Amino acid sequence: MNKYIKFFIFQLYFILFLSGCVSLNQPKKISDPINYSDENVVENEIKTIREIRLEDCTKALWRAKLLNNKDIILECQNIVYMKLEEALENKNYFDTRKYYLSLKTVNFNFDSEIEDKVFNLSNSDVPGLTSENPKPPKNISDCLNATCTIWVDRGIQVKNGAGYADIIIGSGFFIDKRGYLVTNHHVIESMVNPKYEGFSRLYIKLLSDSDTKIPAKVIGFDPVLDLALLKVEIEPEYVLSLGSSKDLSVGDKVSAIGTPIGLEGTLTSGIVSATDRKLTSLGNVFQIDAAINSGNSGGPLIDENLNVQAVVFAGMLQFQGLNFAVPVEYLKQELPVLYNNSDSGEVIHNWLCGYGHTYRNGNKKAGLEVQYVMPGGSAFLSGLKSGDVITEIDGNLIKSIDDYHFLMMKYQYGTILNCKFLRDNEEKTCLIFLENRPKDPLNQIYKSDLICNSFVPIFGMKLIPASTMNHNSYKIESIIKGSVADQMSFSENDFVTVRDVKFDNDKEYFIAQISTQRRKKGFLDISMILSASYDSPYYF
Repeated sequence: MNKYIKFFIFQLYFILFLSGCVSLNQPKKISDPINYSDENVVENEIKTIREIRLEDCTKALWRAKLLNNKDIILECQNIVYMKLEEALENKNYFDTRKYYLSLKTVNFNFDSEIEDKVFNLSNSDVPGLTSENPKPPKNISDCLNATCTIWVDRGIQVKNGAGYADIIIGSGFFIDKRGYLVTNHHVIESMVNPKYEGFSRLYIKLLSDSDTKIPAKVIGFDPVLDLALLKVEIEPEYVLSLGSSKDLSVGDKVSAIGTPIGLEGTLTSGIVSATDRKLTSLGNVFQIDAAINSGNSGGPLIDENLNVQAVVFAGMLQFQGLNFAVPVEYLKQELPVLYNNSDSGEVIHNWLCGYGHTYRNGNKKAGLEVQYVMPGGSAFLSGLKSGDVITEIDGNLIKSIDDYHFLMMKYQYGTILNCKFLRDNEEKTCLIFLENRPKDPLNQIYKSDLICNSFVPIFGMKLIPASTMNHNSYKIESIIKGSVADQMSFSENDFVTVRDVKFDNDKEYFIAQISTQRRKKGFLDISMILSASYDSPYYF
């Protein structure tokens, strides 16, 4: 064979080989569990704790407890207690609760005076949660007058050389006679989004006086659950009471009040179609068939007793009867946080840097099954492992991942809590630390672990290396039921080669280009694209 032909074939083979080994930006080092029996490791851990104890004192205390060094524990406890006293003096609800709960978890002895101060501050007069409503509606007409139109004036928008009024219209409802009202975050987003640089002014309009624009202020907001708490300097005619969504079932009659396409004080009725739709990364939402249109967002969903059962947040206009609302239980759980959020106003959720599903014992929900822990994350350092089942946190029973998410809504990140879990049917305990939940947990997981492990929470497939030549070639070891991999009909022992990965930051999606040989397809070579959202209801 001609030497030039041989050289060409060799070059072609080399190019193809390199294309199978494309760099996927894998981390150079994966965090290992801390070996507390190694003196050098212990010294480094003590150094780390002392470096962070002033700026992140609860995290330092948590790591000191894991280390179980009495001197370091005492140092950190004293700093956290000092921070607690400062927070009480400044009446900082969040920090007070975080420091108090963290110290209580590690069995710190408080005097009764401090505990009384913490209790009084934590039970401040949160709107919507007072025991008695001084202005309850007596009929549907009164309920209409307890709602309002949210009006966000964003100035003039120029299209094709002509100027148009740029106005966002939504709905809201009063929950307190002091002028506090609830709406959706997406309605008032331009008021709180730091990326928005245009003109934006917030007003409300009452049904009884639709010509007057009343200035409003954003008190707190949660982009994840699409909730916002506003305040106006007027006393409403009526105030709606918050019900209990636990009493609401599929088939129950509900009514939505709002301003669809600008038609103020519109009432539509229907039934609850489902109570467990996973349309947000935390918890479930209601599906309803009451007519919902643009402008209904943020309005109340009331039951036959005139109590609020949910907050309308979305409707699929192209499909009749497919509309959604946030259960009032989530609103009630978050109101203390929305009301007391004195910094940026944004609710920051927490997580343990883990992934899992509801564990079932037969047909009964029996806990939160840990299926992945991110190296270096909170669950990892706490000692939780894949296969553990979380059953209790801070004395609260956990029967499902939904129970976990609902409970965590009332805790601030940076808090230390007790956790009970089952490992091989044996009950164990550990101390967990609530980390700040990022907007893109998937991104953080991918950057912290190897593909063979990170594809567990991303796509639901556990991989093992299948080639010493091509480090991007794997075999599927296991599939998680209900995951992307399961829905795409992957099976154990299928072969997967990861060709490329991309992060779409605009749409917040992770995309993997793979080729696969699947047992169910006779091991034929197939190229395909897999995608996953940056966040998921199964990250915890």
